[in-house]
Amino acid sequence: MSLPHQPPTVESLSALSRFRTDFHTCLTHHQDALFEVGEALVCAPTPVRHLAQLSLEPEHRRGHGSAYSALAQGRIDTDRLRTSLASLPLPRLHGRTVLACDISPWLRPDAWTSPDRSWCHTYGRGTGQAEMVPGWPYSMIVALEEGSTSWCAPLDVARLPPGADETDFTATRVRALIDRLIAANHHHGGDPDIVVVVDAGYDSPRLAYLLTDLPVQVVGRLPSNRVLYGPAEHLPVQARGRPAKHGAPLRMAAPHTWPEPQTVTTTPTRRYGAATARSWDRMHPRLTHRSAWADHPGALPVIEGTLVLLRVQALPSRRAPKPLWLWSSATGMRPEQVSQVWWAYLRRFDIEHTFRFLKQELGWDAPRLRDPSAADRWSWLVVVAYTQLRLARSLVRQVCLPWHRPVEPDRMSPCRVRRGFRYIRADLPVCVGVPKSCGPGPGRPAGRPNKRPAPRYGVPKKNKTGTTGNPGAKQAA
Repeated sequence: MSLPHQPPTVESLSALSRFRTDFHTCLTHHQDALFEVGEALVCAPTPVRHLAQLSLEPEHRRGHGSAYSALAQGRIDTDRLRTSLASLPLPRLHGRTVLACDISPWLRPDAWTSPDRSWCHTYGRGTGQAEMVPGWPYSMIVALEEGSTSWCAPLDVARLPPGADETDFTATRVRALIDRLIAANHHHGGDPDIVVVVDAGYDSPRLAYLLTDLPVQVVGRLPSNRVLYGPAEHLPVQARGRPAKHGAPLRMAAPHTWPEPQTVTTTPTRRYGAATARSWDRMHPRLTHRSAWADHPGALPVIEGTLVLLRVQALPSRRAPKPLWLWSSATGMRPEQVSQVWWAYLRRFDIEHTFRFLKQELGWDAPRLRDPSAADRWSWLVVVAYTQLRLARSLVRQVCLPWHRPVEPDRMSPCRVRRGFRYIRADLPVCVGVPKSCGPGPGRPAGRPNKRPAPRYGVPKKNKTGTTGNPGAKQAA
């Protein structure tokens, strides 16, 4: 059953058509086969479990083996595709561009013949049940939008090589993305700084230090056991000794060490009740020549920012709310700017809904691919499919099953947009040609074993100093 809705806008249809044409141009090898895999992915009404399932969709006119061949031997001009994504209309939060960065693993614990695997942090059932599982970690950067929604705009996805530092790798990707956004006229000289929101897995002060020459404001969550220091006190001229670099410590786990906050705001919210935010200006961590700062030349910098403590009245899960510590690289913030900081962080959870949709519905980690390059191509196909759904939000008809409750057209979820995307495909330009008829390959002769077994690779381990050690013997056996 389908429900009527407002007629589609010409601008949305034009943007979607241009993006599909640009994406087809970015495919440099196995062009039509890769594009048809993406067509079947975005039009399939059910969750994707394997690649052969996509060959049964009417949009995929080639054999089931062409999907595996296209991912294994195809080529995608990722630089041009990233530029095309950055040139699309981007959502804004509080009148500015807000980017969220996070890492999602593609777990491959039993893929001993797959190279470039790393140890990925995963959460188990219950508290304190996290474990490290071999897989391919992928870093994604998205643009957040206003309102309570599960939509966001993916702008970049990249696989972390083994032994790479998450903060340094993310800083490199964010720097390249901001250059593309400036080139696409999404940011000008007088605009507010672009906000980059990260979780506690990143070193927020170091990320701000690596991006200090860009118009960027870093907002990140800090663990509740950190210690930050205020600005150093100015000594009189006649004082002797070296001037102090750090002021009084603020231990987050010890409330008696907290000084008087510069700002205190209370904001009523619909889901969390009254939210009270306290902020301390010019707070910085005490750095040492260890870990990521071990090779830093000269004296270590003092990275000052604003520390924000957020307390809410209740949680939707009815659990006891815990204090939330945030750190922003901006200083001298007014009370309304402090409120925008924690609102931007709460909107960061939209990327978690995106990860769940990409994996549960689009089957991001469903194919059992051996080559990590093939996994990178499949990841880009998934991102392109999600981008097409985002551009088609105002174009598709709302297709409801008998047990579904109708919603407003602007409140449709990615699953509902995907269910109706097939009906607007006839209005989009045809980018692929007619496939050529061919028969199946000869394959391996019967009774002849494989005399060239695939090599096995281990997973690098990290020792206490943070360097990469030898691969584990269990995975390489």
